[in-house]
Amino acid sequence: MKKFFAEFRAFINKGNVLGLAVGVIIGGAFSTITTSLTNDIIMPIVSIFLGGVDFSSMTLKLPTFYKVAADAAPNTLNYGNFISAVINFIILALVVFCIMKAFNSASDRLKKKQEAEEAAAPAAPPEPSNEEKLLTEIRDLLAQKK
Repeated sequence: MKKFFAEFRAFINKGNVLGLAVGVIIGGAFSTITTSLTNDIIMPIVSIFLGGVDFSSMTLKLPTFYKVAADAAPNTLNYGNFISAVINFIILALVVFCIMKAFNSASDRLKKKQEAEEAAAPAAPPEPSNEEKLLTEIRDLLAQKK
């Protein structure tokens, strides 16, 4: 059992798992923001051009094949909510695309800058060969004997 928990702890401590958890949490919060943007800002503007149509009220009443109580809610197909969800998804995908495009662009610029710095840096002089080292020692010894 200890081995299982040790493996689990090692799994959780990996950076990609923690990054994924942070991404899911931020993604959930961002999803709430895009849903609000869609429902509270974009859809009212779209409804201006469609004659004041409220997408959330777009429904199709479905028939019932059994007897229901008179005060029961009608069986409806809420395709307006689906349209709102599709628009919300498109906005979310567009924002994620723009973020990734900006991130990739910044990453490419950084990589090019690092490559340019590496190319501009002078190369270290080559290490003398063993033969040159030996000749240098001999020269120094001969100079000391004089």
